[in-house]
Amino acid sequence: MKQRFVIQFALFMGIATLVQAKSQRPNILFVFSDDHAPHAIGAYNGWLKPVNPTPNIDKLAMDGMLFQRSFCSNSICGPSRAVILSGKHSHKNGFMNNGNSFDWNQQIFPKILRKNGYQTAIYGKSHLKGKPQGFDDWAVLPGQGLYYNPDMIFADGRRRIDGYCTDIVTDLAVNWLKEKRDKDKPFMLMIQHKAPHRNWMPPLRHLNLYDDIEIPEPPTLFDKWEDNAPPARHQELEVDRHMDLNYDLFVNLTPEFNQPPSQKRQDRSAWHNMKRMSKEQLAKWRAAYDPKDEAFHKANLKGKDLVRWKFQRYAKNYLRSVKGVDESIGRLQDTLKELGLAENTVVIYSSDQGFYIGDHGWYDKRWMYEESLMMPFIVKWPGVTKAGSRDKHLIQNLDYAETFLEMAGAQIPSDMQGRSLVPLLKGEEPEDWRKSIYYHYYEYPSVHMVPRHYGIRTQRYKLMHFYQFGDEWELYDLRKDPDELTNIYGKPEHAKLQKRMKRQLGKLQEHYEDDSDISEKPDSWKVEMRK
Repeated sequence: MKQRFVIQFALFMGIATLVQAKSQRPNILFVFSDDHAPHAIGAYNGWLKPVNPTPNIDKLAMDGMLFQRSFCSNSICGPSRAVILSGKHSHKNGFMNNGNSFDWNQQIFPKILRKNGYQTAIYGKSHLKGKPQGFDDWAVLPGQGLYYNPDMIFADGRRRIDGYCTDIVTDLAVNWLKEKRDKDKPFMLMIQHKAPHRNWMPPLRHLNLYDDIEIPEPPTLFDKWEDNAPPARHQELEVDRHMDLNYDLFVNLTPEFNQPPSQKRQDRSAWHNMKRMSKEQLAKWRAAYDPKDEAFHKANLKGKDLVRWKFQRYAKNYLRSVKGVDESIGRLQDTLKELGLAENTVVIYSSDQGFYIGDHGWYDKRWMYEESLMMPFIVKWPGVTKAGSRDKHLIQNLDYAETFLEMAGAQIPSDMQGRSLVPLLKGEEPEDWRKSIYYHYYEYPSVHMVPRHYGIRTQRYKLMHFYQFGDEWELYDLRKDPDELTNIYGKPEHAKLQKRMKRQLGKLQEHYEDDSDISEKPDSWKVEMRK
């Protein structure tokens, strides 16, 4: 009788512990922006820190953990999102470039969370085509979406919402938290902002922000890529030669305002979006930019002076767009506090990759160089992460799905390729943590003409291969050369290092089962592409 009582009591306590564990599972608020470079976040102490563009994100870092060596696996919008959802590299999840369509029927972490009792929702940019699966509620932008008065796709159809996109997405998320959330379930809420993606259209309230200051120039603004492999000289993403005054910077070039100089551009440009603006919105926009355009035309700038002017216009619009995202972080955290959810909610901020804000004379992303390879990752987990802590382990967006699942107490599928970051968030030092990360970019030939390449990055070194053009390699010592200005590949004194890095790269390709076609193209094709 006594033995039966002991067994029953133990069983009861086990069930009670399980119920308690499930009830204490944290909510997860995952805010994800587009093209937000870490060096455009104050907490990352980059060359843009003096501008102080992100006080709310900086506060998040002060309250949680900032990852200093956080990287993407394929630096472009859609593929990065596909990696996050699936926990698998691009060649495994099937979404290798923005021209692909994501297979929503495959295993993704939101589906697993739902099976484990979580309520899930996503609002904002998906960029994966098709209707999202694995979410109890959702509203996504069609394709890249618009900054002003955007269309959004809901489960019951598509409709226009007037306002500014960052604010609209935040409104949807706040409304879900207040009105649509099942209070008996933990949740995973994903807020995916369009900003600060090209074309950089700030909210009306920030059109004149930074007018009274000069944005610090990146040290490599006038890089000539003399020590790089040829691809760095054959791209199409230079502030100087490729950033268009009208298309990218909204400079009025025609007698009548708001008329695009060529119909070819109007499908994606900010000028096309301006056609959807109300009279009031457009009046405020023109009041802000007309005087700046007039001053620009009077200056008649050339050469480096023109590059510097374009950089200032670009960087200010970019940072003005970032400001709206930062305000969203503040508003979302205020909502959690208002609802009494702050102490049991993990708040995460990240972006799909880094970005060039004039670094190396460029804009956009795609490369495996540091500015586009690095992505922000900041986590506040009350009671778990140490406030103000910084982690230096090598992590990737490949690890997010596994992290969310472990946070939720769900089993991590064995075919996911990343690792949960939960031990790192607890301040642990796993002895078997990865010593290198793998990267593979596929979208070529395409916009900006950055060739396909793969590579490896360790704590100190980086090796990359532009394989379609043959024996085009780059190797950098990041400790001695953090700006990647000196390519040491092929130098006799680094022969042993080069051989070792190639061997490690081959092991990574084998480990991740990357059997992508990496064959060299015919000479005729190379000549055509290099034109």
